[in-house]
Amino acid sequence: MWKHLVVKGVPWMSKKRDRTPTESSPLIPKPENTEEDEEELDHVTSECQTGTNNGRDGNGSTFARFQAWMNYSLMDYFLKYSLFLCNLTFTVLGLVVLGLGMWGLISKESFAQERIGSIGTDPMLTVMTVGVLLTLLCLTGCVGALRENCCLLKVFSATVLVLISAQVLFAIVAYSLQDQIGDYLRSGMLAAMARYQDDLDLRFITDEIQINLQCCGADTYRDWEINMYYNCSAPGVLACGVPATCCVDPLENGTVWNSQCGVGAQLLDEFTAQSVIFLGGCLGGISRWIEQHEGLIGTVGIIIVGVQILAVFITTRVLESIKWHKVHA
Repeated sequence: MWKHLVVKGVPWMSKKRDRTPTESSPLIPKPENTEEDEEELDHVTSECQTGTNNGRDGNGSTFARFQAWMNYSLMDYFLKYSLFLCNLTFTVLGLVVLGLGMWGLISKESFAQERIGSIGTDPMLTVMTVGVLLTLLCLTGCVGALRENCCLLKVFSATVLVLISAQVLFAIVAYSLQDQIGDYLRSGMLAAMARYQDDLDLRFITDEIQINLQCCGADTYRDWEINMYYNCSAPGVLACGVPATCCVDPLENGTVWNSQCGVGAQLLDEFTAQSVIFLGGCLGGISRWIEQHEGLIGTVGIIIVGVQILAVFITTRVLESIKWHKVHA
């Protein structure tokens, strides 16, 4: 009976053991052979059961792992390429700012030997520096996200965290030291007015402030006496005058720009001068503008900081996903 079961259940066992009687083997098997058959049957049965269970467990765990990997990788790809595209956009923006700064310095010949000494106070140098820093920072995040480089992503995340801290600290200091900032702003504007004729960038900025805020000078229109060309002791035609951007109506007949409309304005009393030029200083205009738009300024600041915090969060998530894939690869 056991012989029949072994042959039926495990056909290959008959190939291992020849049951045909020969001259050297007896016709009736010995009892120990029956015990060996039983051991072989138990061994084969246990191997079949173990193999079946292992196959089921292996397939189940493999499927679960594959399904988890698929769900995770979709989010991983979304975050990765979102970070890449965002940084790519700001990299292009940084290159544009860098190009504008370089163009401004080259067009004004700021690298010439006679002007290289004052290049440190050139506004275009600040613009170019901002462009370089923005390009390097965003390019680091862009390449780090695309190449899944943990080192670059960590540098990008740490730099953005430093920027967030600096912006929050600046906002706190600016709110608590408003008077001191006003003094610094006054000094900066007076310096810009003193170099009004010599620096095209400072001239453009000053003109834009005076036109948009309808103001003249820092505190009053008489501040223009600080300029060597508008000083009353100057020999030129601009003596005791103010720039045309201080005029109430600098256009004649609405079409022609009258650059001489502010000539001699400092010699007029305030009652007469108010019909010709704006009497109020630009510092007061800036303060009023900030008070009127403080809600918008706060909203823009919160959005900027929020975008940076989101960038740090996405970068951290991408770093975690990179480490996860390296472990389970």
